[in-house]
Amino acid sequence: MNWRSLLSRFGPYFGLIFVLLIFAVFMPSEQFGRFVAFYNLKTILTQTVIVGIAAFGMTLVIISGGIDLSTGSQIALGTVVAALVLKVGGVAEDPGLGLTLGGALAAILACGLCGLVSGVVIAKFKIVPFIVTLGAMQVVRGLAKWQANEQTVITPQNALQNLMRVDPEPAWLVFAPGVWLALLLLGLCVILLKYTVFGRYIFAIGSNEQTARLCGIPVERVKIMIYTVCGVFTGIASVMQYSDLAVGDPTTAAGKELDVIAAVVIGGASLSGGEGSAVGSIIGALIMAVLRNGCNMLGIPTYAQEIMIGLIIVGAVLVDRLKHRLA
Repeated sequence: MNWRSLLSRFGPYFGLIFVLLIFAVFMPSEQFGRFVAFYNLKTILTQTVIVGIAAFGMTLVIISGGIDLSTGSQIALGTVVAALVLKVGGVAEDPGLGLTLGGALAAILACGLCGLVSGVVIAKFKIVPFIVTLGAMQVVRGLAKWQANEQTVITPQNALQNLMRVDPEPAWLVFAPGVWLALLLLGLCVILLKYTVFGRYIFAIGSNEQTARLCGIPVERVKIMIYTVCGVFTGIASVMQYSDLAVGDPTTAAGKELDVIAAVVIGGASLSGGEGSAVGSIIGALIMAVLRNGCNMLGIPTYAQEIMIGLIIVGAVLVDRLKHRLA
């Protein structure tokens, strides 16, 4: 195994270990003890869920050589749609299991539809994904604000609000239900990318779209499917966001798409396409959650954290470019 394949396979793990070592060195011992305490580890895993689930969908898009800048807006729309469905029976009554599941499915469907529309425009009209999804980011955010009348949507107590509880009920779950859901989706995404024809098509299109077309791969159809599946993953992430907020908020997740893209890139995906993995993306999301959690414990201000995340993104892309150039 050469250094390039070693870096591609284990680079995200090395990054996570490096971040932990930095905090071990710079944190006072007592504070580091609280940082690695089991409850704080549970908190970090819970904080990874939203970005991690959305990153699964973004992984498919980036491997195919595309990008989706509308993720944050879709998450906001999903929270609003879920809240509006849950509010049907009034804010004072328990919506019941049927309406609760309906709210979650409505959010997933709304985001999946957004992904479908973006995919159709990108594939059929041959427009650069950056431009299409940049426009979609504004359109979807506007739809969210319109549906919510530019205010938060209050909902009754319901089962969805328990998905992101650090101390779950029942207690034998140990971790928040959202963490277990993220692990399940991780397994599904790994199977999709490694063991399905659709997954092979994604890598082929990202490696060389023209060659994939000449090999008989239905590129347009696959691209539409990629953005639709990405929207579905984003919809699930929006349900987790609703659970975290307990309300529908059309202004939430502003800039979240950058966190999602950063997680995928830090996880070893190439913005040129053809490379990436679901496991790497969830490790990238975990690295960002660890960084933010540790920085908060050290009292580092938010602006400094944003600068740090930006530098990490640029550094990850630089490493990818150097890796390809040396190869």
